[in-house]
Amino acid sequence: MNSRSNYNLSSLFILLFFLSNLVFSQSNGYKVVIDAGHGGKDPGNRGNGYYEKNIVLNIALEVGKKLEKLNYEVIYTRKDDRFVDLFKRAQIANNSNADLFISIHCDAHSSNAYGAGTFVLGLHANDRNFQIAKKENSVIFLEENYEQKYDGFDPNNPESVISLVLMQEEYLDQSILAANQIQKSFVNNLKRKNRTVKQAGFIVLKYTYMPSVLIETGFLTNKTEGQYLNSKKGQSEMAQAISDAINKYFLNLNGNVSYNTLEISNSITKDVFEFKVRIATGSKMIPLKSYNFKELKSLSLRKNSKVYKYYFGSSNNIEDARKNLIRAKSVGFKDAFIELFKNNKLYSIDKYLNELEN
Repeated sequence: MNSRSNYNLSSLFILLFFLSNLVFSQSNGYKVVIDAGHGGKDPGNRGNGYYEKNIVLNIALEVGKKLEKLNYEVIYTRKDDRFVDLFKRAQIANNSNADLFISIHCDAHSSNAYGAGTFVLGLHANDRNFQIAKKENSVIFLEENYEQKYDGFDPNNPESVISLVLMQEEYLDQSILAANQIQKSFVNNLKRKNRTVKQAGFIVLKYTYMPSVLIETGFLTNKTEGQYLNSKKGQSEMAQAISDAINKYFLNLNGNVSYNTLEISNSITKDVFEFKVRIATGSKMIPLKSYNFKELKSLSLRKNSKVYKYYFGSSNNIEDARKNLIRAKSVGFKDAFIELFKNNKLYSIDKYLNELEN
């Protein structure tokens, strides 16, 4: 082989190496914000002498590393031991136009409780869930001007929580999907006690404009679980379970998503009506990005058989739905129309209106 052939072969290898690195360095289009709870002057809980803020930071950084290897774009609310306002954490997520927000914590209890649990924003159905939210929300007392910043919210008042749920309502379905995947990963992969997916009023979840989940990785107050969470092995395994679940959540979002198999331990038993504006239908999955839908936000999808149905907006009354319909048509979705769902199943609008009249 002559020198010219050697040069061409070397050039080819260099080109292939460059292209392969280019391909694998590209983002898959999804952004995930990882929030390590507490930090700085807020140590979190100190069960058995451990520091929650340090444990969750280690887990958060490890989750981020694993997701980056899967080509996710990862944004952190903190990467070191610093105090970050709850409002600022949500702001970081919103400014990055993230697709998912994950807040990582460790739990505490006066008993020997143990196990991992996940939370989405909602009305707590029992005092235990309220106490967990109250503990996490009390961080605002360390912030300046918290009364103005959080519109007079009082973590100690159960009635204050009602105002929290309205803003995140339209992302609840996808938040539940993500939380469900994380919970299943803890139970199936790590054999952790299943404390299930629950709803409670967390401030840090209120102000995010995307699917959001708060994770309680376990109880530092439990001697065995505290040792596990404080160990490199425990932190690595928890991070792997969380990153695997996040990846599966996005894969399912692009494929077979089932809303009927989800279970929430404190789900509301009364009928839930939801109006959505269907703006498009197709056989291919389109990422729910505003630039793909004429800059509309508050997007969602449902898949029936091989058909994807794309929706804009979510409301519990028909007047707001009509406003959303006008908005959708004004940007170019001329064939858009309103659909009603009762408990996540398609329901007749005429029947609904007749029931209201009667």
